[in-house]
Amino acid sequence: MKYIFIHGLGQGPDSWNKTVSCMREQEEIQCLNVFAFKEGSEISYRKVYKAFSTYCESIKTEFGLCGLSLGAVIALNYVVEHPGRVKSLVLIGGQCVMPKGLLRLQNMIFRLMPNGIFKKMGVGKRELIQLTKSMMALDFKEDLDKVDCRTLIVCGEKDRANRGAAEMMAEKIHGARIEILEGCGHEVNVEAPEKLAEILEAFYEEK
Repeated sequence: MKYIFIHGLGQGPDSWNKTVSCMREQEEIQCLNVFAFKEGSEISYRKVYKAFSTYCESIKTEFGLCGLSLGAVIALNYVVEHPGRVKSLVLIGGQCVMPKGLLRLQNMIFRLMPNGIFKKMGVGKRELIQLTKSMMALDFKEDLDKVDCRTLIVCGEKDRANRGAAEMMAEKIHGARIEILEGCGHEVNVEAPEKLAEILEAFYEEK
């Protein structure tokens, strides 16, 4: 069994390092770099998602998806479009309907951030803003009943922007369960890696 971890906007694959280091089956976990899927200077959600889908189709073993924020959107998108393909799904701080106001605010913050921060992520400021704009029309609310694998929803107690969506997805996805991490904000993989690792291991051990 393989587990694919997908980071969020403003993160890179190394954002999972502390969480993975606390888990026993580290060799089965692959932390993808979402921005490595971009082609050329133009970037959009559709291009990133298409490349991610191609990657998943190349996997010959059973696998589960675990995504935070943008990564959660990509993981949910893939599961609803490929029934029977994914064995487990973990959505952390995710949304099924993109909050346009929040995305616009995020873009305003990105514009104020120094370029050096974006280089560390492997994507330029303009590209990240372009990617965020391309996500605004995404809406998977009516597709939640298509999720056919074991599902865990995780959200930080202080992640007010995403907690309502987490609770709604946990209610709408058949058999899904939810874990609210006390004292945490949005980036639970950075803020509470040990606790997240504990929750993930318990979920993965349930067959």
